[in-house]
Amino acid sequence: MTETSRSIVDRSVATIRGLVIDMVERAGNGHVGTALALAPLGYVLYRNMLRLNPDDPLWINRDRLVLSAGHASAWLYALLHLTGHRVGIADLQAFRQLGSLTPGHPEYGRTPGVETTTGPLGQGLATAVGMAIGERLLGEHFNRPGYPVIDHLTVAVASDGDLMEGISQEAISLAGQLGLGKLIVCYDSNGVTIDGHTAISFDREDTEARFRASGWRVVRVKDFNAPDALAAALDRVRDRVDRPALVIVETEIGYPAEAVRGTPAAHGGPLGAEQARRTKAALGLDPGRAFAVPPEVYDHLDLRGAGRDAQRRWVDLFAAWSAEYPQLRREWDACPDRVPVPAFTAGAQLSPRNASALIQESLQHALPTMAGGAADLVDSTKTRFPCAGYFTAGKPARNIAFGVREHAMAAAVNGLALHGGVPKPYGSTFLAFSDYMRPAVRLSAVMGLPVLWIWTHDSVAIGPDGPTHQPVEHLASLRAIPGLWVIRPCDANETGWAWRVALARGDGP
Repeated sequence: MTETSRSIVDRSVATIRGLVIDMVERAGNGHVGTALALAPLGYVLYRNMLRLNPDDPLWINRDRLVLSAGHASAWLYALLHLTGHRVGIADLQAFRQLGSLTPGHPEYGRTPGVETTTGPLGQGLATAVGMAIGERLLGEHFNRPGYPVIDHLTVAVASDGDLMEGISQEAISLAGQLGLGKLIVCYDSNGVTIDGHTAISFDREDTEARFRASGWRVVRVKDFNAPDALAAALDRVRDRVDRPALVIVETEIGYPAEAVRGTPAAHGGPLGAEQARRTKAALGLDPGRAFAVPPEVYDHLDLRGAGRDAQRRWVDLFAAWSAEYPQLRREWDACPDRVPVPAFTAGAQLSPRNASALIQESLQHALPTMAGGAADLVDSTKTRFPCAGYFTAGKPARNIAFGVREHAMAAAVNGLALHGGVPKPYGSTFLAFSDYMRPAVRLSAVMGLPVLWIWTHDSVAIGPDGPTHQPVEHLASLRAIPGLWVIRPCDANETGWAWRVALARGDGP
């Protein structure tokens, strides 16, 4: 890297940090520490790696970036602004204010460039696994030689807290089992949580060995302030191989704010006027100017031109593919609300589970990319497409064996919906185990995702399995989740109508 190019890189990273400081100072609250430390990583991800179009942030073949450490939202908003997304300076100034485009934690559907709602730790990481499953599934179904119409990366940025949550191990295990080679997780390893240094809660685990044991590639970056080292590490793991990758970035929370760096004090709240002034001065920024961005930094980080070019090339490719493979194009355009559902007469001697199985079988050709699975209970929940095998590392398929991983299953189903192109993704298990899914189910309602949750064995009369499998209170508790439609069909006829309602709904689970 030349001195001139290094100068613009340094100014860009300093500008990201300056915007983070200004946002949190203006709001009077917010997480400044991780956002400051990750500025070089954010620069490298957006400037060197991610292929996306700020003018069309929902372009289906874009690379995905998921900020699983959603408390560091100021980092993401600063980068979205600088790269040309529709997030203006006024939006940064309204950070964490009611109704703004820059809420305290990223919210899907509110801020252009935000891929999923995060904040509950572990959810973003597990949702990214679902996005990577969607990429593999759709690529397998639609791509043809010379026509890679679905071919992108999924990148997640995770924290110590994400990896402590139990859902993370479920997601890590699932991703390794399925060989999701285009999934990259960047781990901000700073050794600090709200309660103190991780020595009190999280320093006996060998995280690198944990990921390797689950089938991941792992690389480590010791100098988090070295964009060249970060870029080299990301280049090493972006090769299209059959394993997901973890990039461990050893950071110092709060750097370069001298009063709080490396301490739990950097975890939340503003630096304060004097420390903010000193930190900005140390970065070479004007302490007296807030939300200042040099024109050359805007020019350097603006991704709109490259994004438009990348999407234009894809549109041309997609048009040629559509002309050569018209049947595949028809399958691409299939809509769940136009699919006929078998009818059953009232009182038909057919259990709701078996009726549901017949309905799902009838959908398998009309909705060829509908996908989902069960938490190791397919034979009991009757949720499987007979025409397809199971998704494996070597052969993606629409039946996903989630294993006994209810929480990760639910988040991954959300990821399938967020990816797009997978109509009405679903997850199933016994109703009693909806408790293990609840955080992700709630987020599906918060985000208004068109997913389908299928729960069976809901009767208090299931005697042989005992009280652990008799979900007395679950139906009422699920109906208390705003935005979640809960239907309990009592015979085959009502099951058919439940499916019709579910397929027609496009604004929530």
